[in-house]
Amino acid sequence: MLQSMTGFGDAQLESEGLSFLIEIKSLNNKFLKTSIRLPDAMAFAEPAVERIIRDRLARGSVNYTMHLRHTGKSGAFDVNHAMLQDYLGHLEQAKNLYGGDDNLEIDLAALLQLPGVCQLRKYTEDEHKAMQEIIEKLTHEAIDRLQEMRTEEGKRGRDDLLGQCQVIQDNLESLAGMAETVVNNYRQRIQQRVDAMLAEANLKVDEDLLMKEVAIFAERCDINEEISRLTSHMGQFRDACDCGTQAGRRLDFLTQEMLREANTIASKANNAQISHHVVEIKVAIDRLREQVQNIE
Repeated sequence: MLQSMTGFGDAQLESEGLSFLIEIKSLNNKFLKTSIRLPDAMAFAEPAVERIIRDRLARGSVNYTMHLRHTGKSGAFDVNHAMLQDYLGHLEQAKNLYGGDDNLEIDLAALLQLPGVCQLRKYTEDEHKAMQEIIEKLTHEAIDRLQEMRTEEGKRGRDDLLGQCQVIQDNLESLAGMAETVVNNYRQRIQQRVDAMLAEANLKVDEDLLMKEVAIFAERCDINEEISRLTSHMGQFRDACDCGTQAGRRLDFLTQEMLREANTIASKANNAQISHHVVEIKVAIDRLREQVQNIE
């Protein structure tokens, strides 16, 4: 089943005073492009997250974001009390040297923002291992939900693709019997014009020369081979829609080949009805090309 490259998935868990929330968004991209945003304290998990994404997704622009919230008594930061005391000592010395109000108030919030006072909490190796297991588990769950949405989008996309294929097929069937009609009409027009020009002179056109001219025209405007190839590409396109996932590149290549055949038919067309059908075919192919850009 086809899969879209557009989707969203998330997963959440609370454990040991920490609340984890992972969100994954994906958009269409010719290749797999990842953007991973983790809290500084969880940066150690980035290689594992990257590996999981690349193992499970083939194409798309993937934005991965993890939100971490502390719900327990321990916070994300540890206060370096020795550093804080050192700052306070310097403030006291400055007051003694330069004078100051004995009732001078110290802004504790400002002190906590000084370099080195608040430091990221250091986790033990066992805590790192436990958190990585949680992150990997949630990453898989978020990707599962992402894939569910992408699969649903892929089903709708497949229906639209096959609908456009039917439009192309209907117009090809209309074209199939036109080539011979175009040649016969051309022969009749040539015959009528020549007869009209030679009527006064009471002459007849050489039938061999006329047939040679008609044969050259028939060769130049023969579209049967292009119709056959385009029909073959259509069959391959339908098969690719049902072959499974990761068919996007194949579908994209097939639409390029289909457009090439349609352009050749258009260049050979010497009939208003043929031109009309070719326009309808090219419009449908253009819609196919737009749709397959979002297929994984």
